[in-house]
Amino acid sequence: MLHGPGDAGVVDVEPPAAGPGEAVVDVARVGVCGTDLELFSGELQYLRDGRSRYPVRPGHEWSGRVAAVGAGVDPGWVGRRVTGDTMLGCRACRRCRGGRQHLCEDRREVGILGHAGALAEQLAVPARSLHALPDAVDDALGALVEPGGNALRAARAAGAAAGTRVLVAGPGTIGLLAAMFARRAGAEVHVLGRDAQTLEFAASLGFDRCWTAESLPRLPYDAVVDASTAESLPARAVELVEPGGRVVLIGLAGTPSLLDTRVLALKDATAVGVLSASPGLADTITAYAEGAVDPRPLIAATIGLDEVADTLSGNRPKGAGRGPKVHVVPG
Repeated sequence: MLHGPGDAGVVDVEPPAAGPGEAVVDVARVGVCGTDLELFSGELQYLRDGRSRYPVRPGHEWSGRVAAVGAGVDPGWVGRRVTGDTMLGCRACRRCRGGRQHLCEDRREVGILGHAGALAEQLAVPARSLHALPDAVDDALGALVEPGGNALRAARAAGAAAGTRVLVAGPGTIGLLAAMFARRAGAEVHVLGRDAQTLEFAASLGFDRCWTAESLPRLPYDAVVDASTAESLPARAVELVEPGGRVVLIGLAGTPSLLDTRVLALKDATAVGVLSASPGLADTITAYAEGAVDPRPLIAATIGLDEVADTLSGNRPKGAGRGPKVHVVPG
């Protein structure tokens, strides 16, 4: 539980009960995300604008098994392995009715905004948010579906396909997953990072075109995906993209990013923002099940609940590998 900026710890709470339309899940795995770090530090914009308030129980990248269901829910869900959508729309507004519940003005977000998260032994969520996991998608992969859905949407927004050249800036979890999905689509993928260590890890995943800002070759990039937290990169992405190309903005800086829209217009380029994995969850599960994308090397360590606060403080778990993702086994 996060009680305030820099104040986190394990607490005992009443176990959740499955209300009407809900399912209670025994949580198997949870990923620690950059959003969780911003919740811990107090830097998350939702906290600044008053939409989210402490105390917060984080955790929105998860997998588990349904333990119980409430009234109105198919009992066939009980015992099934699942993951779930983070975005919980109101179901009544125009956006929700149009299939864009992840953009609902009154939405709740599991572990972030108005709904307790998965960093716990059990989690209650609306059954409508559940996605069943096939046997080929283990618990670790299941907890990587949510970031994968974001990355899949970014790769699609980039128009990644055979014969295209895609530059991914920011080789964190989302950036590397976006690179994996772009490669799966047949694109020539380039990765832009800040330091040798992260680029060496990207290279170990089979990306042999890894660059720093100083070494980046002047090539025609059909799309640039900004998966970084650098406020300068959106403008740089617009500079680098080919005329008629696509700039995909999925990373969020801590301060406003500035770019010259004249450059965007004069290049006849398209800029696309990506919020939420929701529209990409089902296809991500399929890609993982087929083995088309395997993100398990991204997991650097697996820890328990009592180690989460230290991890949120910025300390790498003892014995952690080179990957960017830390997973938690709540039990």
